[in-house]
Amino acid sequence: MRDARARLAVALDLPDRAALLAMAHGIGPEVGVLKVGLEAFVAEGPSLVREIVASGAGVFLDLKLHDIPNTVGRAAAAAAATGASIVNCHAAGGTEMMKAFGEGCRAGAAKAGRAAPKLIAVTVLTSLDGAALSAIGLAGSPREAALRLAVLARESGLDGVVCSPEEIVAIRAACGKDFLLVVPGVRPQGAAAGDQKRVAKPADAIREGADLLVVGRPITGSPDPAAAARAIVAEIASALR
Repeated sequence: MRDARARLAVALDLPDRAALLAMAHGIGPEVGVLKVGLEAFVAEGPSLVREIVASGAGVFLDLKLHDIPNTVGRAAAAAAATGASIVNCHAAGGTEMMKAFGEGCRAGAAKAGRAAPKLIAVTVLTSLDGAALSAIGLAGSPREAALRLAVLARESGLDGVVCSPEEIVAIRAACGKDFLLVVPGVRPQGAAAGDQKRVAKPADAIREGADLLVVGRPITGSPDPAAAARAIVAEIASALR
């Protein structure tokens, strides 16, 4: 079951520091990674990440950096200095930006005396479908766009990508068994899809080849978040047998 716990990340998308830290302490022992996203980071800053890291939890710092290479490189260095074990950028920023992101993360971690985090890039947000991509001028289906961006991230020296369940098989085939696939848009049986368009059940995503599943509201919005996390871990474990 330990290996199954390591495959679950919980998105701590909560409104204030006290609620977020209470949730982190309550579910931290049940899961492998706690994800701190833009809402929490903008409200509370790097000290929040450092506090969660100090508790012993692995942190996925989900900032989705996307800017000119120099700016992203400096921001990445600051992000890695927090001790986060996973940090991300947007693959749509291109090769130069992703290389600057990687260099910045490695330099920032080294300067802080920390291990370098896993470096991943977002491909296509799980809230986007084919119509949304067409509206912003991106050619092809979400699967085609995600695959192009994943290959670009690998060629830029990153460790993996964030992709929806629908792209797992194609990206795994193109990028290899050691390429880290972090998969949001995961909903257990009976959970609402919310604003996610491309979704799958936890066991299905694991069987397809996902390395790390990201689940938020089905756990954090549950009356018993720890029990909800354990139920998803059990489903992951069933897929790993």
